[in-house]
Amino acid sequence: MPSFLPRTAETLIERALATMPVVVLMGARQTGKSTLARLPPRADSRSYVTLDDFDVLEQARTAPYDLVRRAPVLTLDEVQREPGVLLAVKGAVDEDRPRRPGRFLLTGSANLLLMQRVSETLAGRATYVPLWPFTRREQLGFGTAGIWSDLLATKPEHWFDLVGAQTAPHEDWVALARRGGYPTPAVELDGRAGRELWYDGYVRTYLERDLQMLASVDNLVDFRRLMRAACLRLGGLLNQTDLARDVGLPRQTASRYLSLLEASYQLVRLEPYSVNRTKRLAKTPKLYWSDTGLAAHLAGVSDLSGSYLENLVLGDLNAWRDASEPRAEILFWRTHSGEEVDFLIEVGGLLLPIEVKAARRVIPRDARHLQTFRAEYGDAVLGGLVLYGGEDVFWLAEGILAAPWWKVI
Repeated sequence: MPSFLPRTAETLIERALATMPVVVLMGARQTGKSTLARLPPRADSRSYVTLDDFDVLEQARTAPYDLVRRAPVLTLDEVQREPGVLLAVKGAVDEDRPRRPGRFLLTGSANLLLMQRVSETLAGRATYVPLWPFTRREQLGFGTAGIWSDLLATKPEHWFDLVGAQTAPHEDWVALARRGGYPTPAVELDGRAGRELWYDGYVRTYLERDLQMLASVDNLVDFRRLMRAACLRLGGLLNQTDLARDVGLPRQTASRYLSLLEASYQLVRLEPYSVNRTKRLAKTPKLYWSDTGLAAHLAGVSDLSGSYLENLVLGDLNAWRDASEPRAEILFWRTHSGEEVDFLIEVGGLLLPIEVKAARRVIPRDARHLQTFRAEYGDAVLGGLVLYGGEDVFWLAEGILAAPWWKVI
C-alpha cells in the first residue's frame, strides 16, 4: 500500500490556492486534512504550524497578528481551536495590494461557517474545501469518487457501455460500510476488533475535546445517547420532535446537539428537492452520517440495513460534488403520497435520479418511483439509475439502468 493515497479534493485545493488568498480545508477529525496540507507541492514552499502545539495555540490567543506573519505563505492547522485567529488572517490578507493567491492554507475539524464562536467568515477572501472520509475509489488508490461526471457527460443510451467498462473490483458493501472511510480503520487496520477499539477512542476524544471547542455540553451521556439514536435512524426523515422524545431531551436541546454534530462533520442532512409541479412534496430533510463505520459503531447493530449502502453512495456523491465544477446539488425526492427517489443530482438544469437497493436482484417494480419522477419532470431528467447489490448491468425499464453499486462508486 502506498504511504499516501491520492484524494479527490487535491485538484480543487491546488486550483483554489492559485486563485484565492485563503483556502480553508474542513472536515471531521481524522479525515486526513493535516496529511493533505503537508504534502508536496503544498509543503514545498509553505511554512507549517499547528494549533495542536501548545506554544502556537498560546500565540494564536495572545498575539495572532504575529502568528500569521511568521512566513510569506503559511499553513495553519486546526484553526478551530482558536477562531479569533481568523480576524488576523483577514487583516494580513487586506494589507496585501495586490492580494497574493495562496497566502494561507487553513485546516479545521469543524465547519467554520456553522460555528457560533466564529464571527469572521473571510467572505470574499477564502475558498472552503470540505474533505470527506475516503471514498471507495480513494481507498483503492484511484484518487477519485464515483463516475458521476462521466454519467452526466454521456447520453443515457450509452450508460450500459460506460458502466460495463468499469474495472473497479467487486466488493461486499457490508464490509466496506463496517470499515468506513477514516484513513486509519479503512486502510491501516485489519480486523473488526481493532477498528472497534479505534472508533471507541475516536468517540471519546470527540466528546471530551473536539465537541467542547464548538460549544459547552454539560451532559455528555445525553449527547452520546442522541448520537446513537440518530445513527439508528440512518436514511430516515429527520423528525426532531420524535428524536428528542425518544432520547428524553427537550426539543431545543436535541436541535442544538444535532447542529453541533453537523458543524463537526458527523451528521449529514440531505435536503429534499423542492420544485413542485403537480405533486405535493415533503419538506423534511433526511438524516445520514459522514462515516458509515462510525455510524455502525455508535448504533451498535450487528446486521447492517440497506440504509448503510445508501449512506455509502451519499458519501461518494458528497466527495464528488465538493471537488467538481460546476457544483452540483445532491438532494432526494419524496411526495406526500410516499413516492421517493433516494438521491437526485441537479446540475446545469439537468436531473439524474438514483435509487439504491441492497438486494442482489432487482425487478422492474424497483424502478417505479424513477418512472414517476421521469414522468413528472420530463426532458430535464437525463435517465435513471438503480444501484444494487448484484453483478449484472442491464436495462430495467425504458431509460433506467440497473448497475452494480461497485461499478459506479
